[in-house]
Formats: sequence, structure tokens, C-alpha cells
Amino acid sequence: MNKQETRRVRTATKREPRSRRRKQRTQPFIWDLTSNFRLSLTFRIALSYSWQLMRTSLLALLVMTVIYAGTVLADIEQDIDRLRTAVPDDGDAYTQHIIQDSAISVQYLPDAPFTGGVLPFLNYRVISLELVQRSPLMTAEASHIGGGTIRILISLVKPASTWLWLCGAVILIDLIRMASFLRRQEKLCHSVLAPIRDITDMATTLSASNLSNRINIAGTKNELKDLAAVINTMLDRIERSYNSQKQFVSDASHELRTPIAVLQGYVRMLQRWGKSDPEVLDEGISAIAQETASMKELVESLLFLARHDKKTLMMEMTSFDILEVAEELHREAAMVTPEDRFVLQPAESMVIQADRNMIKQVLRILCDNAVKYTPKGGVITIGVQGRKDGVTLSIADNGPGIPADELPKIFERFYRSDAARKSEGGGHGLGLSIARIIVKAHGGKLRVRSKVGSGSTFYVDLPDKQPITVPEEGRPVPDE
Repeated sequence: MNKQETRRVRTATKREPRSRRRKQRTQPFIWDLTSNFRLSLTFRIALSYSWQLMRTSLLALLVMTVIYAGTVLADIEQDIDRLRTAVPDDGDAYTQHIIQDSAISVQYLPDAPFTGGVLPFLNYRVISLELVQRSPLMTAEASHIGGGTIRILISLVKPASTWLWLCGAVILIDLIRMASFLRRQEKLCHSVLAPIRDITDMATTLSASNLSNRINIAGTKNELKDLAAVINTMLDRIERSYNSQKQFVSDASHELRTPIAVLQGYVRMLQRWGKSDPEVLDEGISAIAQETASMKELVESLLFLARHDKKTLMMEMTSFDILEVAEELHREAAMVTPEDRFVLQPAESMVIQADRNMIKQVLRILCDNAVKYTPKGGVITIGVQGRKDGVTLSIADNGPGIPADELPKIFERFYRSDAARKSEGGGHGLGLSIARIIVKAHGGKLRVRSKVGSGSTFYVDLPDKQPITVPEEGRPVPDE
């Protein structure tokens, strides 16, 4: 490599970083400039209207040109029809200035036969279009009435000037309308963008302590009305969720405050007298164990509800005999609460696809509620009944029943009826809410039928019933 080539390579390597550095300096500046250059919404709407108007203007000019061109060609054809008989027989060319100021010269060609026009609806053909001293001229040929062909030079000055005047008028009118759009931005803002301004004003008033405001959709129409309705629906969901969360935190704090206060009271009692009095010590330990178990149950229920709210509740779906689960519940309930009478109605074995532990938890919740609200020595009936599209489980008691005004509320979180609040083992009001969540997760339905003084019956409707083969005498039912 010689010295010139080496110098050229060094120069190229020096120029490349310099251009790259220049680009790196200019690109951020252009980006900042374009990002800071903002137009108002009303101005952009006016520009959009103007652009749409311009596009329609071009289409209008095109249509007008086609129509006007057809009119001009028809007039030229009428002039040519007059000239077909005005040409002398000797074939000499002469100048014509009289026929509507269009024909300049006419030449008769007796030996040139006319072969027809290019367009089928014209009786002549255009030979050329040219500008002579800025004047548009057209040369055309047509058949002569006596035979041969005539060649005509026609001036298009008057049609062209008329066309230019028409185009200018259309463009001027559209420019005036575009200027009116751009000048009346504020009126556009008040008339077209009023619903959007209402939405903006309403959104500024929303806060954590004020979610009740809604957009007034009385004056809105079309898409803006749909948008306002969607935003109002979204705000309704947010308000319900926020209020539910506040109520949940308040209720959970209230439920935890009572057992914590009880634990603190017994701890103080043990600190004062429990060290020397065995009876006080036993009473304190028993009470602390009971309250601890109650708090554990409450915390587990809260964790279950939290997993459900976060959509992290997992189900282990397996195939099992639902009658076996009912039999296990019957034996366990009779063992834990011997003072009540538990009855398992005869039924056939049925296999379903579900989470066995979850379904058993639902039956335990319903059975525990029946025990709490049934007088001692009452009868609690457990039933399993097959349907065409699934199976129905039932837990019935002969307790006091549920008033009609409380039936829609019993599945709400932390809700307890007046009878439950007066009883010693009223619970926390989360059992039926958890049961409903589990049943819905299985695609089922939890319903209740109750009458004051006649007891209550809870029904669990589950899908996917699969009967299995059992002996003719059926499965034996445990002793009642």
C-alpha cells in the first residue's frame, strides 16, 4: 500500500467517527424538538376536517372535470357536424372564425377515407393536443358528407379558461371552509369535545375517598356515549372492589381484635394468680388453647380468601365416589357430636371429577352450620341425589330457620345473623363464603331453602356425574 492509499484510509476512518458523532448529537435534538412540539386536540381535529375536505375537493374536481370534458366534446361534435357540409369541393383550406369561436381552420382531404373514431360515442377522432403561444389547440378528423375526410383545428382557449374558473371557485370555497374550521377551534371544543371535557373534569375529582362520581351521559351520543358508559361501569367495579377490600380489612381486624384481647386478659390473669393457683392455671391454658385454635381457623380462612382473590387457588381434580365422602362425613359428625342425630339417606354410588378435599370441606362447613343452629338432640340429614347433568348434595336441619330478609346476605364475608351473634359458637362468618367459592370453582351452584321455624336445607349442585356399577342390593348405609 502506497502513501496516498494509506492517507485515504486514515481520512476515511477520521470522517466516519466524526459523522457518527454528528448524528448522535443531532438525533437527540430532533427527538426532543418533535416530542416537545404538541398541538391542541381541537387544532388537530380542525386539521383532520380540513384534510378530509381537501380529499373530497380533489374528488369533486375530478368529477367536475370529467363532466365538463364530456360537455366540451359534445359541443365540439356539434361544431364538426356543421363543418361537414361547409367545406368547398375543391379541397382548399380556409379559415373559419364564425362557428362559436372554436374552429380556426378546416382542410378537406377527398382521398383520405375516415376510418372511425377512437371512442365509439364520438363521430370524430382527436389527432393531437398542443400549446401554441400558450393557447391550447386540438386537431381532429371527421368524415365529410360527400366522402373523404376533413381535418379541423379547434381552439380550446374558452373551455380551458372556463374550466380553470370552475376549479378556482371550488378550491376557493374549500379554502374558505378550511380557514373557518381552523378559526372556529373553540366552538369545535365546546360542541364536539364537551363530553371529553366532562370526562376529564370528572376524572380529576376521583380519589381514594371519593369514587362515587360518574360521567353524565345525558348529552353524549354515539361513540362518546359508549365510552362514557364503559368508564362508568369500570368505576362501578373499582368502587365495589375498593369498598369490599375496606370492609374485608375492617372485618378481619375486628375478628382478630377479640381473640387477641381475650389472650391478653388470660395472660395477665396467669401472671397475677396462675403461678400459685392450679385451677386458674388450667382455666387460662384451656382458654388460650381455645382462642388460639379459633385464631388459627380464622387465619386459614383469610389465607384461603386471599388466594382466591389473587386467582392462585389451586384445585387437584380427581375421580372419586361422592357417596364415600358423604359416608365419611356421616361417621365423623356422629363421632364429634354424639348428642345430635345424623341421618344419611340411601343413595347410589356416583363418581364425579372434582377436588375431593375441597368438596369434603364444603360438606363439613354446611354440617358445622347445621350443628350450630340446631337445638341439642336435633336431626341433621345428609343426602346424595343424582341428576342427568351431575349430582346434588344436601344438608338439612330442623333448627329455627333463616329469616327471608337475611337469606341474600348469608354468603357474604363476615356476615352473621342475629341468632349467630347471640350463640357462643357463632363462628367468624366466613364458612358459607368459602363454601360458595369452592362450589363455583367446580362449576357448581350453592343454594339454600329455609323457612322460619322449619329448619334450613343447603344444596350443592355439582356437574359431571358418572354412575358406577354396584351390587343390586346397593351399598349398605351406616346405622343411624
